[in-house]
Amino acid sequence: MNNKIIGFVLLILSFVGGWLWMDYQSALTKPVLVGETVYIEIEKGDSLNRIIDKLVAQKLAVKPFWFKVVALQENALKKLKTGEYELTSELTLPEIIALFVQGKTKQHAITFPEGWSFKEILHEIEKNPNIEHTLSSVDFKSIMSKLESEATAPASPEGLIFPDTYFFEKHTPDVSVLKRAYDKMQQVLQQEWLNKEENLSFKTPYEALILASIVEKETGVAAERPLIAGVFIRRLEQNMLLQTDPTVIYGMGESYQGDIRSKDLTTATPYNTYVISGLPPTPIAMPGRDALHAVLHPAKDDSLYFVARGDGTHVFSATLKDHNSAIDKFQRNKK
Repeated sequence: MNNKIIGFVLLILSFVGGWLWMDYQSALTKPVLVGETVYIEIEKGDSLNRIIDKLVAQKLAVKPFWFKVVALQENALKKLKTGEYELTSELTLPEIIALFVQGKTKQHAITFPEGWSFKEILHEIEKNPNIEHTLSSVDFKSIMSKLESEATAPASPEGLIFPDTYFFEKHTPDVSVLKRAYDKMQQVLQQEWLNKEENLSFKTPYEALILASIVEKETGVAAERPLIAGVFIRRLEQNMLLQTDPTVIYGMGESYQGDIRSKDLTTATPYNTYVISGLPPTPIAMPGRDALHAVLHPAKDDSLYFVARGDGTHVFSATLKDHNSAIDKFQRNKK
């Protein structure tokens, strides 16, 4: 009798063991997610049970027992990193745990286009729900102090943010995003400055940055940037006013409503280059690398004027007479 009982128990244990082994193998190899991508956020302080609950809540076919077993086998219990994770179809349980251990979090993106002002950058950051916002109601000078510790740093961050696409984890502070973009501009500016042409009149890289921001706003045609840079540089060298509309618009601030009137051209602001001589005090936008390269490698000709054709390109002239003729042809006759 006892032998029969023992045999029966052994049979049951063998059956259970076999079932557990097959269930374990299934947990290792069967995808826990089939279909749409889901997102899981592991927050600071989340326990293993809390993480499992989040996975189950997203309809992942995760068995808590095997999750804990695999995590223990992988020595992952204390290595799961916080962050937002993108879980795609066909991932298995070990692969998901590996993602959590390696900290391969979902990367969000934000883009700062060339030619944007710093206010436009801040607005783009403020409306991004994945960034931690800390700069509300902070003035430009205070922001600059967070980006650059040197006492000689410019008071304004205008133009000092490199236009590019930046990837970041959810809850990254706005200051961290700006600091990366600021450091990138410093790197690019230094690279371009070191490779500049000889005998340029710029005393500092910052002066080149200011002019590059004006060139960036004047044209979106890459081939024209060295030509426009050359015009402005020659005007500076000959003590001529730059007379560029984008600086006037920047100086008008919120009062600009899409039109520059005659009185706007004669109203003195630090940025009205129809009134002030030389460069404005700061950049007026974010220049890209091409604009920076253009002002440090300007076209060598004798043009001192340019006027828009109306198709995005410009006519360049060496004399005021030719310039006025171009204005008559491409501007006045169209009005």
